[in-house]
Amino acid sequence: MIDFSKIEGLYFVGAGGIGMSALAFYFSEKGYTIAGYDRSSGSITDKLIESGCGISFKDEIAQIPSYFRDIKNKREIVVVYTPAIPAQSKILSYFKDNGYSLFKRSEILGEISLKTDTIAVAGTHGKTTVSAMTAHLLKQSKVDCSAFLGGISKNYNSNILTGSGRYTVMEADEFDRSFHRLSPLMAVVTSVDADHLDIYGDHGTMIEAYNEFCGKVRKDGIILINNHIKNKIHKPDNVAYHTYGGDKDADFRYFDIEHKGDHYQFSLRMHDNRVIKNLTFPYPGIINIENITAAIVIALFCGVTEDEIRKGVQTYRGVRRRFDIRLNLPVLAYVDDYAHHPEEIRALIMSLREYFSGRKITGIFQPHLFSRTRDHADGFASALDELDETILLPVYPARENPIPGVTSELIFNKMKTGRKSLCTMDDIPGILDIKMLDVLVTIGAGDIDRLADPIEKKLKSEIMK
Repeated sequence: MIDFSKIEGLYFVGAGGIGMSALAFYFSEKGYTIAGYDRSSGSITDKLIESGCGISFKDEIAQIPSYFRDIKNKREIVVVYTPAIPAQSKILSYFKDNGYSLFKRSEILGEISLKTDTIAVAGTHGKTTVSAMTAHLLKQSKVDCSAFLGGISKNYNSNILTGSGRYTVMEADEFDRSFHRLSPLMAVVTSVDADHLDIYGDHGTMIEAYNEFCGKVRKDGIILINNHIKNKIHKPDNVAYHTYGGDKDADFRYFDIEHKGDHYQFSLRMHDNRVIKNLTFPYPGIINIENITAAIVIALFCGVTEDEIRKGVQTYRGVRRRFDIRLNLPVLAYVDDYAHHPEEIRALIMSLREYFSGRKITGIFQPHLFSRTRDHADGFASALDELDETILLPVYPARENPIPGVTSELIFNKMKTGRKSLCTMDDIPGILDIKMLDVLVTIGAGDIDRLADPIEKKLKSEIMK
């Protein structure tokens, strides 16, 4: 265990990441001296600098602030890093070579989870949305919470929430088996589609890792499982085990969904047959009825009242880059989304079809990771074929080196549709012809988010002409 009473400063290698920055903000608010490095600046690093954190953008030892660089201070400093940081990083090597205390981000979250009643949300997709929904339902109630989110909540314009309640909401990330560091009181598992096979080798081993995560839930805790995967996630001893979803045999079941203009209405039946009727939900995407159901169940277990649930569901505004509607006009709509797995893309397109019924959908997709592109090329091609038109961008490498023969063309050549093209990031938004667009969606977890503002600006300016 880390004795944070003896720590004065924390240095974050990769400070601009959504998970790392949440930790940096958290410890900054607690009065620690914070500094860090990231390879590029952005809105998150700008906010860190504004809050007093010393952030640099060159991987050079000279860029480390003197307090953190001074070896005499190393006993009172914690260095936090992620597996995405390359081993040859000069800054990380400096701290390693000089005997500083180094911890992965997941280890720090694990330390925090030991000291609070943690609600951990896991799943190959949906965990950011369910985490943000759960945090909002708790935060706007008398229960309150803190939360570490994997996206920017639109309700709070932040990826970190601090509160006085006993609960802390965390995403339980399966990458690098990070979620095995957590000790949650409650756990949610939204999905276990094959992913991160570069870590696990095969789907079965990945599912075993999810079951090991569920085994970390504290005695007398609660596990909530998507009903679709109940046969894959087994009930550990000494915990309550429930399922949620739209199936009739789910313990907590949503039903009577109606799409009424700019909102949905639905009802929820509990495991004891009580019913909450006619909830109003303004957030788009039919898949999000399922996500908000998981959040409602956890909130009820935490003591949130039905009246507070109604208010929270109705006031939820979403997470940036999760079915993020940037423009919504009868003649043209633009949505930005983080989907980066075939099943996520399939669910996204299904939600787009339902929400923008009968309209033509054009997607711009940036594959994320060479290994994921290799492992799921068939799945990506099949999912993207469900669009009316697809523009494919080059693979975003993230932490990986190129794999011979693995490019966006691998997906492109497997697609059956004739309405497809290959482009570079620099081609966008210049090639977009407003006369040929109806609903446009950008898809991916890489740096495709850099295109969102320019695309939105171009579309709005063209409409005004």
